[in-house]
Amino acid sequence: MNLRPAAGVEVWASTDTEGNDVLKVLGRALWNFEGKEKYAGLAIEHAWFSPSNGDNREEDRVYLDVADRLGTDWRWEARLGTNGDTLLGNAELRRADWSRTFFLERDIVETNQGLTQKIYYTFAGASMDIPIDPANTLAVTAGVQAFSGKNERLHLRGHFSHVIKAEAGISTRLDVRYYHSTEPGEFDYFSPRDFIRLLPLVQVRRFDNAGWMYLAAGGVGAQHSTGGNWQSARYVQLRLESPQSSQKLDVFSEIAYSNDSISAGPNYDYLMGRAGVTFRF
Repeated sequence: MNLRPAAGVEVWASTDTEGNDVLKVLGRALWNFEGKEKYAGLAIEHAWFSPSNGDNREEDRVYLDVADRLGTDWRWEARLGTNGDTLLGNAELRRADWSRTFFLERDIVETNQGLTQKIYYTFAGASMDIPIDPANTLAVTAGVQAFSGKNERLHLRGHFSHVIKAEAGISTRLDVRYYHSTEPGEFDYFSPRDFIRLLPLVQVRRFDNAGWMYLAAGGVGAQHSTGGNWQSARYVQLRLESPQSSQKLDVFSEIAYSNDSISAGPNYDYLMGRAGVTFRF
């Protein structure tokens, strides 16, 4: 087998209005890279956590970083490893057209109690697209998120998408998200018994002549949690990706804003940014 080594770096950062800051820098060393859908190697990550009401903490992680194809119809990828305390990472199995997806994710809760008491969550689920006609699609996601302790969060999510102008990449979407916590308020992460968000969105997704993808999405809706009132829900996303067919370079960058998160209530703002580049020698 003719190996094609590659290297890369990824940066992930977030902040919110409560003063919780996270920065993660990850380096990739791949002994084989044939593009976004097939690669194998190792990744080493260093994370800095700055909770609003606790001491700053740092953590090192090591992952096996792999992806491949299963025939012509299925794709899989996994970044699985450890921080020296427990297994961490994520994995995904999906159809090539993204119509079916199965996913698994495990990480630490990035609050003061989450970091000091080592509270982790494991989130597993599946999603599927239900085409209605060429312009309309319904997507449904269901999952279970188990936290250290007793809390388990049951997730349901639905997207109804309508293409307004296909050649311009313009569409609208209604995003409905619901979850139920079996042990609400167990630790210091935001965990009402029931939470629901209704969010209409407008999205523009374009490709240039070289295959680069540009996406912008945003919307304003409403959200409600047990014990509170209905409040506004807001979301904005900007994303850039290198051509899917590229076998020598993988580049992405993304900025996302919302006012709901795993770590806080609806009366706050959350900003996340991430970017990465991987290149073959």
